[in-house]
Amino acid sequence: MARITEPGQIVCGIQLPIQTLSHTLRLQWEPDATVSDLVNIAQTAEAAGLGFIGVCDHIAIPDNDYAAHMSTTWYDPVATLGFLGAATNTIRLLSVVYILPYRHPLMTAKSFTTLDHLTGGRTVMGVGAGHVEAEFEALGLNFADRGPMTNEAIDAVRAAMDATGDYCRFSGEYWDFQEMAVGPAAVQDSIPIWIGGSSRPALRRVAERGDGWIPQGTQRADMAGQIDYMRAHAEAAGRDLDAVDLGWMPEGIYVGDPPDGLIPDWWPHLTGSPDEIAESLRYTHDLGTSVLHVRFRSRDLPEYLDQIARFGADVLPLVAD
Repeated sequence: MARITEPGQIVCGIQLPIQTLSHTLRLQWEPDATVSDLVNIAQTAEAAGLGFIGVCDHIAIPDNDYAAHMSTTWYDPVATLGFLGAATNTIRLLSVVYILPYRHPLMTAKSFTTLDHLTGGRTVMGVGAGHVEAEFEALGLNFADRGPMTNEAIDAVRAAMDATGDYCRFSGEYWDFQEMAVGPAAVQDSIPIWIGGSSRPALRRVAERGDGWIPQGTQRADMAGQIDYMRAHAEAAGRDLDAVDLGWMPEGIYVGDPPDGLIPDWWPHLTGSPDEIAESLRYTHDLGTSVLHVRFRSRDLPEYLDQIARFGADVLPLVAD
């Protein structure tokens, strides 16, 4: 397994704004934001001591009721992370999450080993099975196969990436390749693979195959139960969940007193002093999670940058204690 944290260490990061404009999640200033703004956010996150920035993944969005809230703007994750990697120095670059069934495992391995090579070993591959059925259909894929395809793709991608330039082979139900080599080699001995999702199949996938877990959609009250489920499944599979970077996506954050109207009623959130927010986030130690996926609210870009900076300076050190 390939953890990015040491025992007791807490790493915090963000999924970047701007790179997706999903109607239910975007802030009011994001549709008019620029590429320079995106770079500014990445650099501010790095300066604030955050551990990673994330970019999500969709290839094409259908015109139907299911996807009506999603918008059509979803930056390509590897291209965007490579661009931002050139504008930063130390912060890790996370796909959150890359839909594995959409690409051949050799293509995926090539993209991520190249990203890791170009950025000095900063890549974290967050992966998932996908959820937009019409997107699968447009790509000529069977939506019902997405779970087993994802499992097999993880194994195939890992075989190709970990070969470090040597020839590798893989034989499965969906993909088969023999004596193939992917280069350039990654800088890391093994690129961490974090698995996203909170369904039972996703949790089993983490327990059986993951270097980390991205808990998309898990509420605070359900975290302990889901970790217990993964721990039992990992033990049955002969794996140690303590060797996995377990994540937690707490409520949204505004450091200080939020202005009226900024936080919608439906959005669970943490506000108040740095001490108050840190006290709530220290639940991560009780859970045994080592990665916090944090989210901020703001009225404009300067306020967003200020929230990142305040969190890094005033909250994060208290959470780590």
